Amino acid sequence: MGLIENFIDFVLNLDQHLIEIIQTFGFWTYIILFLIVFCETGLVFTPFFPGDSLIFVSGALANNGLLKIEWLFVLLSLAAIIGDTVNYWIGHFLGPKLFTKKTARFLKKEYLKRTHEFYEKHGGKTIIIARFVPVIRTFAPFVAGIGKMSYRKFITYNVVGGIGWVTIFLFGGYYFGSLQFVKENLSLVSIVIIVVSFIPAVVEFLSYRRKKVKSAK
Repeated sequence: MGLIENFIDFVLNLDQHLIEIIQTFGFWTYIILFLIVFCETGLVFTPFFPGDSLIFVSGALANNGLLKIEWLFVLLSLAAIIGDTVNYWIGHFLGPKLFTKKTARFLKKEYLKRTHEFYEKHGGKTIIIARFVPVIRTFAPFVAGIGKMSYRKFITYNVVGGIGWVTIFLFGGYYFGSLQFVKENLSLVSIVIIVVSFIPAVVEFLSYRRKKVKSAK
């Protein structure tokens, strides 16, 4: 099976795979979950790693006594915050190297300036909303770093967004994962969570388009 096939299989059978991981690795499961969330938020080449659904299922399994909810909350919150921070600094240091003479035709200095102005004005909202949108949450901190968003502002929204994201999905899984329907259909619930996660981005995009149409009149 290829990478995409493995990912699809992991998502579609997330509950089974995570239980297998717990049974096989025991305590090290916490480290594995930490690394998955860290990579999904901190490395631009791993946006396909499961995030929302993984945290939700982890909470559901914690309700069944297979994992400790307190450890999950601390470790996954740290993974989310540290991941975004690393991603920001990668973008911060890599940004100037991207805008060279060789790439000037495609990446102009004015784009960098516009990105900086955008993130200084709307960056906080973007960082928080991006937390709840798969793929976009992987690139948002990277672009914030490229755009030289104020780190003090970035880290504030990073912490708020990271803790908020983990809290909603982890405790959502912990309290609702005990429902009989959810227990019997964890894989289906995981897919629904992924789909619903794109709603904030769609709403924001439609809002932007509506404002753009109004300003054009």
